Amino acid sequence: MIALGLRLSLRGGGEAVARLALIVAGVAAGVTVLLVTLSLFNAFQATSARPCWECTTGTAPSGWALDATADGALWNYRQDYYAGQSIKRLDAAALGPRAPVVPGLARMPAPGQYYASPALARLLASVPRAQLGDRFPGTLAGTVGRAALSGPDELTVVVGRTPLEVAAIAGTRQVDTVETGTGYDDFGDLYRFGFAVAAIGLFVPLLVLVGTATRLAAARREARFAAIRLVGATSRQISVLAAMDAAVGAFLGALLGLALFPLVRPAVADVRVTGARFFPDLVAPEPWQYAAVLVCVPLLAGGAALWSLRRVRVSPLGTVRKAAPRPPRVWRVIPLLAGLGLFAGPVFRGEGHKLDEGLAGAALALVMVGLVLAGPWLTMLAARLAARVTGGAATLLASRRLAADPRGAFRSVSGLVLAVFLGTAIAGIVPAVVSGQQAVAGGTLTGVLRAPLGLGGLPPRDGAELLDRLRSYPGVGVLPVYALAEPAENHVIRPDGPPPTTAVECAELARFPVLGTCPAGARAVMGNFERLVGVDNPLTVDRILPLAGPSSRPATTTGLSLAAVLVRLDATNSADADGAATLERVRTLLARYGADAPMTFAEVAQTRATLFTQIENIALGMVALTLLTGGCSLVVAVGGGLMERRQPFTLLRLAGTPARTLASVVLLESALPLVLAAAVAAAAGFGVAGPLIDGLAMKNASPAMPGPVYFATAGAGLAASLLVILMALPLLRHMTAPDNARFE
Repeated sequence: MIALGLRLSLRGGGEAVARLALIVAGVAAGVTVLLVTLSLFNAFQATSARPCWECTTGTAPSGWALDATADGALWNYRQDYYAGQSIKRLDAAALGPRAPVVPGLARMPAPGQYYASPALARLLASVPRAQLGDRFPGTLAGTVGRAALSGPDELTVVVGRTPLEVAAIAGTRQVDTVETGTGYDDFGDLYRFGFAVAAIGLFVPLLVLVGTATRLAAARREARFAAIRLVGATSRQISVLAAMDAAVGAFLGALLGLALFPLVRPAVADVRVTGARFFPDLVAPEPWQYAAVLVCVPLLAGGAALWSLRRVRVSPLGTVRKAAPRPPRVWRVIPLLAGLGLFAGPVFRGEGHKLDEGLAGAALALVMVGLVLAGPWLTMLAARLAARVTGGAATLLASRRLAADPRGAFRSVSGLVLAVFLGTAIAGIVPAVVSGQQAVAGGTLTGVLRAPLGLGGLPPRDGAELLDRLRSYPGVGVLPVYALAEPAENHVIRPDGPPPTTAVECAELARFPVLGTCPAGARAVMGNFERLVGVDNPLTVDRILPLAGPSSRPATTTGLSLAAVLVRLDATNSADADGAATLERVRTLLARYGADAPMTFAEVAQTRATLFTQIENIALGMVALTLLTGGCSLVVAVGGGLMERRQPFTLLRLAGTPARTLASVVLLESALPLVLAAAVAAAAGFGVAGPLIDGLAMKNASPAMPGPVYFATAGAGLAASLLVILMALPLLRHMTAPDNARFE
């Protein structure tokens, strides 16, 4: 029976060859997308599993009264920033011969030397030293190996210093061993959740595609296998024939997908899932994953084929005892409406309109399940409506067939609704968040540079020296933020506010009126100005303003440490090349005094907007892939439908029906479920995004339409899917030739 199954699959005439070709093409497309997803996840896992030397915490040295026999090292890790790029910086000093070494280095740099990552070394060679190189004392002595890096574009520097120099930097820790944790500790769960969403969005359409491909021309195969059963074949023998027929095509398709993946791998290696590229050699499936694809895809195909032929296995006459399927009922839309209704109100509760995460998860699940359940009923409704309001033979034939079997029509595109829903929801939320951040970044704080100076700040003498050097730059305004010796526990700025821990001088505060005003006659005031410097989300800046007012308590800044500075460049020069160079020189000066990642509010907003936009682009890529996958599923379904209806279509042509009318029938039957599924999923995505934006009460953020990239991606995906369907239509003219008007 195995030999007979192979013969029927490979030497069964033109129809068998066409069916095999469609199965191979459909499975190959699905396997290629599956390997792309697996390779990106593998690269993420390998990168996040590297030793996280940046996570090393150590212990605080007791005022530099260190044991002379210590074998550890002093480490000071902080972030730096240059022209929109983050720089990981480690200042280190060995305390003994067994000092820990950063992975990727044979030894730590000696005092007066530093090691830079290859990307940072190239950057240092291309920009003036006053803008970047002067931040790192000493000379470049080597490069940081890839074991310490998360990708080829990462900017990392390890600076060798003396113990006294490192101990003088705020935030220094004594380290005995390098942490063995993994990278992405803060965002690992978020990224893994993103991969899980991608798996839902991509794997379901792929399973639908493979299942549709292997069920190709199921009615014709049922009739053929039923005839074989009538001449004496057993149910088990029919199962072997069906499984072999489907598994051969799926196996050949899996092999073709494995052959196509190396062609697209260079483009996949440039995908920035986490905001940066992975090392190209990591972007590849594991050998066992290749083997699993070759084994599981044919098994899945064989299982789908056996399920589609269950009537034949029961009885050889099972194929002729077919009853019209019951039409879908209206109850199928209840979960979808219930989920959207929850997002419209109950998901948010309390006076602060706080998001109920448990209820939100249940509502999201209801919407996703509801989209799949409601699809057949909506397809039937749309088909019946099209038959009533439109004319023409093509529309009538297509709508009648869709109304008769809406489940089968929707099945081939059911996998894409989840991806389109999730992608649209993200594309609706991200522009609102980005526009809200840009509103803050475009205000009076646009060019203000925020520079915290460590936990202890700078001593009064060093702080005064830094302020003098900053004020020497033309067009630069400075607001020093001083650390109070002891928090004023009994004095608050506002009744609901925390006790002030910092102070500013009123003469300098007058240059930043958006931050507040001083009481009459005061020379300095207390306030929580460190909240402004340390805030990492521009959407929350205006919530804490003003930081000073008539009720603020007067203070004195004499003898106080400098905790932070706010630096504003002249607005007339900050946007041009000279202004950008001045900004980097100021940032270099601040870095030399131990400032941690000095960034302007506009840069903070842009960094966050870039991250959100990358997430949106990944979601839109998922939408485009699923739309294309849905188109491939439809092509396979179209091919199978043509094979099953070859004789009726041939008789219609013999009766005088033009070939273009039959082509219109096939196109309408394919396009209507695809467009309807995408439209319903997109509408549900917008229905979830709007309440989320309003309910989260993000100030300065308001519902916004997705950008042109979303519409271009969705439009291109639909157009590509329809084009793929059109490519299958020439087969119609060949299959409905008069010579095919015969009965087997």
